[in-house]
Amino acid sequence: MTRTVRCGLVQARHEIDGREPIEEHKRAAIDKHLALIEQAARSGIQILCLQELFFGPYFCAEQDARWYAAAEPVPDGPTMRLMREAARKHGMALIVPVYEKELPGVFYNTAAVIDADGTFVGKARKVHIPHCHAGEDQTHPYGFWEKFYFRPGNLGYPVFDTRFARIGVYICYDRHFPEGGRVLGLHGAEIVFNPSATTAGHADYLWRLEQPAMAVANGYFVGALNRAGREPPWNIGEFFGNSYFVDPDGQIVAEAAGADDEIVCAELDLDQIDRVRAHWQFYRDRRPDTYADLVADLP
Repeated sequence: MTRTVRCGLVQARHEIDGREPIEEHKRAAIDKHLALIEQAARSGIQILCLQELFFGPYFCAEQDARWYAAAEPVPDGPTMRLMREAARKHGMALIVPVYEKELPGVFYNTAAVIDADGTFVGKARKVHIPHCHAGEDQTHPYGFWEKFYFRPGNLGYPVFDTRFARIGVYICYDRHFPEGGRVLGLHGAEIVFNPSATTAGHADYLWRLEQPAMAVANGYFVGALNRAGREPPWNIGEFFGNSYFVDPDGQIVAEAAGADDEIVCAELDLDQIDRVRAHWQFYRDRRPDTYADLVADLP
């Protein structure tokens, strides 16, 4: 019997000026995404991934401690309660990327995984944390200042069994590091979701390279999800959307039309994983006994 799963990616603009109160941002973003989840349910989507830090702007463009107040506990915060109810209502598994508060002053860039019955399955934390300007202009005050907001993830590379598939989450900048993508495959991930915040002129040329390469190297599906639009007052660039699904052969099977609000939907044939791995025996032919330098410090 063929194993297929209908999956979706939500890319959405956040158009409220970053100088507005945090609760206004969260209320608008959550209301918008609840409507998009409803829309996804009507199209029969079984697993749906929201974008990185979905419940507000990409506030990491600046370094301002006021944004610490946006963080919530996972799984016990108010946003998680809403998302668990939405998952239960629609019989849909959700990947929900949020700003997580673990303890006072301890924050993570986190994606919660919720199963179709509303059960909290677990969470992945962004492992690799960038801290850089948003382009070649090194004098620009805005950028990707994530070390100001997040501790590096400490949960490793977990995979999650949902009703429909075994999934992994690799958040944004993590995709530049192939080692974790391999570990997700070794842990049995069938679909890896990569919720991101990526701007044109910064890493867009990599957008079409890295996720297909990761899918081929590991023999699984990847859902590559990018934010959309410009976000004032920082305007660090255009979050160019162009979200897509890529199969284990490296072929893009569904993609967004551009940088507008959109739900990218694809039917993924999970049996393709077995077919591809029977041909490309990358797991059989691995040589972990030769990889010690990968975990050694630089000289």
